[in-house]
Amino acid sequence: MHITLKAARVNMGMPQKKAAELLGISVDTLKNYERGKTFPDVLTLKKIEKAYGVRYENIIFLPRNNT
Repeated sequence: MHITLKAARVNMGMPQKKAAELLGISVDTLKNYERGKTFPDVLTLKKIEKAYGVRYENIIFLPRNNT
């Protein structure tokens, strides 16, 4: 099953602030990941997989032109 980064977070019942704290990033950075403006590095991806319970291969990263 494929899921967007935002949907994965919401499915875990996590607000952006809590998710950002858990991942060790700022809320603005998480917003940029969810909007496809920037992309996480490998270490952050591993944290996302663990926190959201979703494998990287199943996460849909939005294109950079998405607003």
